[in-house]
Amino acid sequence: MSTQTDSKRRGQAFAGAFAGVAIVVVLAVVFFVVRNSDDSDKTSAAAPPPVATQPSAAPAQPTDAAPQPSEAAPQPTAAQVNTPPALSKEPDVKGGTGRLTKLVKTTLVPGTGPAVQKGQTVTANYKLVKYATGEVMDSSWSRGEPFSTQIGVGAVIKGWDEGIVGLKVGSRTQLDVPEALAYPGQGDLRFVVDVLAAK
Repeated sequence: MSTQTDSKRRGQAFAGAFAGVAIVVVLAVVFFVVRNSDDSDKTSAAAPPPVATQPSAAPAQPTDAAPQPSEAAPQPTAAQVNTPPALSKEPDVKGGTGRLTKLVKTTLVPGTGPAVQKGQTVTANYKLVKYATGEVMDSSWSRGEPFSTQIGVGAVIKGWDEGIVGLKVGSRTQLDVPEALAYPGQGDLRFVVDVLAAK
């Protein structure tokens, strides 16, 4: 009887020890899985976002549709920009008709300054409307100061990179930008851009 009891107790002790080891192994596995998951989350959070194909300085949503200043190109104050008299009033911008298949530039006020070169920082006033409806999406005029950005280097939408290079300082130009050169899902756009400075 004593042998059976001892054998039973040893079996129970062995089973208890085995269960304890199994619990430790399970806890260790869970710990390492959770820890590795936390490390990968930290790594992904710390990694910089991928470079966008669309300009960081340009709108991605209809409520934020205009290019915004970047840290590399600080926005000048109104006192720093010498606005030609012809560009002193906000333009009245209407929509267009049909669909755009290519970028169209229309000079509204000819400029007398140097032509904008790729890589220069341009200071400009602009007004943006939906091409199909004429609904105003954004305007530097409403913020009370011009906007600065580097041109021709992917800091803004392709419509600006392609449309503003070559414009003369002091000009007012209408840029009709097809959706393919703007923001996906926003349709064709019409900008009226006053080039105030380029350097």
